[in-house]
Amino acid sequence: MVEDTKLQNKLVSKIYNVRLKESIATFTKNLFYVMFDDEPATELQHLENLFIEMSSKLEIEDAFKIWETFKFNLPSIRRRLDLDAIAIEQHDPAAKSLEEVYLAYPGFYAIAIYRLSHALVELNVPIIPRMMSEYAHGITGTDIHPGAEIGDSFFIDHATGIVIGETSVIKDNVKIYQGVTLGGVQVKKSLSATKRHPTIENNVIIYANATILGGDVVIGANSIIGANVCVTVSVPEHSILTYQKEFKIRSRNND
Repeated sequence: MVEDTKLQNKLVSKIYNVRLKESIATFTKNLFYVMFDDEPATELQHLENLFIEMSSKLEIEDAFKIWETFKFNLPSIRRRLDLDAIAIEQHDPAAKSLEEVYLAYPGFYAIAIYRLSHALVELNVPIIPRMMSEYAHGITGTDIHPGAEIGDSFFIDHATGIVIGETSVIKDNVKIYQGVTLGGVQVKKSLSATKRHPTIENNVIIYANATILGGDVVIGANSIIGANVCVTVSVPEHSILTYQKEFKIRSRNND
């Protein structure tokens, strides 16, 4: 009890720079915009200044060096985003053009912020990537942890309610629909250094509200996971897993 009180007093006296949430919102929005600008030099300079300022408040070392590496990687991130946009346009019958995907699809926006924040995770930047992902979460309803590993040509449809945990691995040409959860079986702090979330192999389709749990779970390539299923064991390649519920329909005229 005494130790808890000491910890609480310590927390109360600490400054957490919560106004960085506003800076992150600006940084994240403008970083997305600059990915598709013809002449982003001026905006990149503004983003650099903002990144250095945020890093200073968070006591992140070598911020300028990190930014230079991150900036160098932006063209490769853009190429991967183009593959994601093409996958959405090619597979969603509601998509009328690539322009519509870039401008109007929350799933594409969520993927874009994930790829940008993940690039910062790979540079060992703390806190900022998670704040970026939470900003996108609030905008799109899609919660992708920046630590997840996601391959090329990723397709998210509708986006709302999707949760992708930190140690998830998603390979190429995967399609995920609304309400899907890639989660852990247990929530324990002692498991933080272990793989807690599933692996999704190439060319898998996961339909709405499916839940896949566990770090040892692998969904084999070219499989289809149907809507509303809960999966806690691995699924072989080329499988179709569905949940069936019997419905009875009767006429109201018989009442």
